[in-house]
Amino acid sequence: MISFEEFSENCARVRERVAEACAACGRNPAEVTILPVTKNHPVAAPLYAARAGFAAVGENRVQEAETKKKEFAAGVPAGTPTPLLRWELIGHLQSNKARHAAEHFDRVQSVDSIALARKLDRICGEIGRERLPILLQANAGSDPAKFGTTDFDALRALAEAALAGTRLRLDGLMCVAPIDDDSLETARRCFDTLREWRDRLEGEFGAKLPELSMGMSHDLAPAVAAGSTMVRVGTALFGARDYGAAV
Repeated sequence: MISFEEFSENCARVRERVAEACAACGRNPAEVTILPVTKNHPVAAPLYAARAGFAAVGENRVQEAETKKKEFAAGVPAGTPTPLLRWELIGHLQSNKARHAAEHFDRVQSVDSIALARKLDRICGEIGRERLPILLQANAGSDPAKFGTTDFDALRALAEAALAGTRLRLDGLMCVAPIDDDSLETARRCFDTLREWRDRLEGEFGAKLPELSMGMSHDLAPAVAAGSTMVRVGTALFGARDYGAAV
């Protein structure tokens, strides 16, 4: 794991990249949130993020996040309050992990089916959770290796189910762009499609869907240009992941 000083230097570089991407398309950098992705990193990663003032971190797996949240609380120096850090699930959510996700995450970004949306809504009622913020995952790049709805009609049906949930708060959409030989151009098309789908959903349902979670370390510039409000950054902040350290 890198030192906090190295992490701080990486943060400055990522913020500079976001600022440059915003300047290139006439956006305010304050409109784009950086979500540190702490998956497959030790508990030092979310501790670094909290220390640097980030409000949330992203995790891919429910079990890893559960363990890391406990280690996070234990890792705060004695006599100091535990930082308020939100935990967002950005990885695929299996149906059998839905209850744990509803119990342990502040937001689930990867709701990709009507059945999952309805199950999360029902579980929130069972556990007494008043509201679970969610994003809908769309496969806007039609990548067979990615999860999410692959066409607008399916996304509309999913959005309708999510908005009908009494315990769900639909914040917006999320996607992961395909990677190919022309990955930045492919990513740009994917991000443009997601933004267009979001705009259509807002028009059809009369609901505000402000969050567009799209873009990672390697493709944040086209994501920002397409209207991303949240870029999910791991490697550029924390360095290479230690997959052997994952829970």
